[in-house]
Amino acid sequence: MSQSSPYSAVFLQFAKWPEAGRVKTRLMPELGAVGALDAHVRLTLAVLDNLCATGYPVEFWWDRPVEDRHGDAAEIIEELDGAGLAQRIQEGGTLGERMHRALSQSLRSYDRALVVGSDCPSVDPDYARHAVACLADYDVVLGPSDDGGYVLIGASRVAEGMLDDIAWGTPEVLVQTRERLEASGLSYCLLEPRWDVDEPEDWARFLRTC
Repeated sequence: MSQSSPYSAVFLQFAKWPEAGRVKTRLMPELGAVGALDAHVRLTLAVLDNLCATGYPVEFWWDRPVEDRHGDAAEIIEELDGAGLAQRIQEGGTLGERMHRALSQSLRSYDRALVVGSDCPSVDPDYARHAVACLADYDVVLGPSDDGGYVLIGASRVAEGMLDDIAWGTPEVLVQTRERLEASGLSYCLLEPRWDVDEPEDWARFLRTC
């Protein structure tokens, strides 16, 4: 394995490009399009703070090419530039393809790579570091979410098809992912469940933790 970094692991924060009406749509009935956009930015920065606090390198992966650096993304980009973090673009038609490609690419330079979504503020630094440690003994680590998905996926080894044909956004995501990993011959472990922010009650929970 090519190990060009002195660090053993890297965190990859996945994020949607911030645009009113496009992000946190399930918060829009309560917060409106602009309020949901503000929530997205706030959550993204909270996750970024948590990942940077782990002491491991962090890369930021947008879901589309960087556009207006002075628009709705300005606050996020300012933080990324200030911290000197790399900004990359997710590639692939499905979330599974995008995560698999990002993990595969990162494992060319690191022993372990972990993807965290920008709506998962419950992934605190200790939880994230524990996920890294688990990858010393397993090929994949998953941080289950309360809604049947997961807030984190990390890998020390990947296989083709490990994230194919998964019904993203449904309560079956974690179950289907475990099935794909087993079929691919990959070992995995599950962390304690955490929560992400999709619904208004999740947003209220986040605000109570601030």
